[in-house]
Amino acid sequence: MTVSASEARCPYRLVLEHVTSRWGVLVLMELLDRPHRFSELRRAIDGYEGRGVSEKMLAQTLQTLERDGLVHRDAKPVIPPRVDYSLTDLGREAAVQVRSLARWTRRRLDDVERARRAYDEARAAS
Repeated sequence: MTVSASEARCPYRLVLEHVTSRWGVLVLMELLDRPHRFSELRRAIDGYEGRGVSEKMLAQTLQTLERDGLVHRDAKPVIPPRVDYSLTDLGREAAVQVRSLARWTRRRLDDVERARRAYDEARAAS
């Protein structure tokens, strides 16, 4: 895999993007509770979003987080195949931070919505 110029200059930005992406946040928060199989994880994430994540997008998100050292993929050699996903120590640390931000967002959502209304009203008046 080649490294882009922006990734070489600011590698932390790419990790931050992975951790805070739409599906990355939900994967990390869900795996914080316990390991999941792929289909379990997909159903759990669908509960957050309502619309749901595609299999392809979830697989890409898990691969990206695995490459970053945040998610562990445990493939068991059984029939039918069984694959469990869990957080590494690094992933658990990131997930705790993401969950903290999610809780803050939930607590302060009314304030954000008030600020948005005030902003929109001020823009409409000018």
